[in-house]
Amino acid sequence: MPAQLLRLQATPDLVDRVYRSLIDAISDGSLAPGQRITQEDIAGQLAVSRQPVLQALRLLKKDGFVEDAPGRGLQVALLDPEWMRKVYQVRGALDALAARLAAQRRFRIDPELIERGRAAARGVDVMAMIDADLAFHAALYAAAANPLIEQSAQLHWRHLRRVMGAVLQLAGQRETVWDEHQAIAKAIAAGDADTAARLIEDHGLRASDNLGERLVQVLQARAQLPS
Repeated sequence: MPAQLLRLQATPDLVDRVYRSLIDAISDGSLAPGQRITQEDIAGQLAVSRQPVLQALRLLKKDGFVEDAPGRGLQVALLDPEWMRKVYQVRGALDALAARLAAQRRFRIDPELIERGRAAARGVDVMAMIDADLAFHAALYAAAANPLIEQSAQLHWRHLRRVMGAVLQLAGQRETVWDEHQAIAKAIAAGDADTAARLIEDHGLRASDNLGERLVQVLQARAQLPS
C-alpha cells in the first residue's frame, strides 16, 4: 500500500520541504525500510513537479536515508543497528560538550520541557515522544551558546529520529528517560559541568543499548513476516 503524503504548495524552498516531508515519512514508517520509491509517485502525492523531488532524493541519498535498490531505482535505506550505535557515539560526544558549556553558564532548562516529555512517555503517540526528546536536546544545544554543536548534531538526530520511530512503535518510551533528563538539567543549573557531562554520556549509552536491542527485535520480527 503506497504511503499517503500531504500535498505541498509550490514555494521557493520546495526542495527543502519535499526533503522534510520524505524524512517525516521515513521516520514514522509511512515509507518503510526497503520500500522502493519513484520520483513520479512522490511528485504525484505531493502535487509538485519531478525536479524538486529529484533534488530532494539526491540529498536523501547523500545523507543515507535512501539507497540504490537491487536492479535499478531507489529504496528507503535499511535500518542498521551497528550504524545506529556509531551515530550515538557522535551524538554522545556533542551532548557532553553541550552539557559542559551549558553548565558553565548555569543555564536553567525549562522544566515544562521535562513535564511534557513525561506526559508523552505515558501516552501512545510515538511522534510526540520523539518530538519531546528532540525538544530537550535542542534546548541543551541552545544553552551551550555554540551554534556549531546544533548544526553538527542535526543530521545525526535525523537518523536517530528514524530509529526511534521504528522501535517506539514496538514499545513506548521509558519514563525513566525523563528522570535522566531532569538530573542532567539539575546538574547544568548547578554549574556542575563534570556531573552534567557524565550524566549525559551515561544517558546516551543507555539509550543506545536500549534502542539497539529493540531495533534488533524489530528487524527480526519483520524478517519473519510473509513477503
